[in-house]
Amino acid sequence: MNRSMQAVRAALGVLLIVSVAFALCYGTEYTLIFKNESSNLGDVCVYQHDPDMAVQDVMSLAWFAKGAAPTTTVTFTWSIDYCFVWDETGVLKPGVVFEAAQVWDADLQNLNCVTLTVPKDGIYTFTDLKHCGNAGNLYIFGDRTVPVRQAAVGIGMAGKPTHVAPAQPNFEWVYTPKPLYWITFGDFEPGVILDVETISLKAAIHFPPNVYSMTAILNADNTWTIQPTQ
Repeated sequence: MNRSMQAVRAALGVLLIVSVAFALCYGTEYTLIFKNESSNLGDVCVYQHDPDMAVQDVMSLAWFAKGAAPTTTVTFTWSIDYCFVWDETGVLKPGVVFEAAQVWDADLQNLNCVTLTVPKDGIYTFTDLKHCGNAGNLYIFGDRTVPVRQAAVGIGMAGKPTHVAPAQPNFEWVYTPKPLYWITFGDFEPGVILDVETISLKAAIHFPPNVYSMTAILNADNTWTIQPTQ
């Protein structure tokens, strides 16, 4: 077998592995069960935060948030299905609530690129959903019509925003999503911009291989127990 044929077969093998990996992730339902065994009344919040995400001024949002009294159990479910989102937020800062005005489905292989534009009279919209760049990345382009920092644009999962950044003209955002899940408890609402560095009562949620349901227990002493669901 000549070297060119070997190279082709090797490339096809890598493509097959990548395709299988995507198939295993997409469509799989994940579950997180929260149990409030503390004496506190508040909101359980699940968010995603990747400290290595190389996106300028990116911020994490309260992906899921729901009130929970002592002895309450709350269940969250999702699948790893990505989307593009934007909202007219004004200045983006912790405490601002992001309510997605437009949500467009995306995927890491094919429809991974979109443009944010303001074609007339301050009306924002996504356009030109297509494939571009490298599989595994999500690309957002802000064209020349986008005002500076009057809106926010980013990505989400399962139809809800997870990461956003201030919108600006003639700019490109490249997300390489790597879901890293966190849970916290306090005073939250869905879509609120978080200052993740100031959150102290938190725990990371890691799903072991072939495990799709985890349980997070807020203990009586305000520590966390994270374990596969029994």
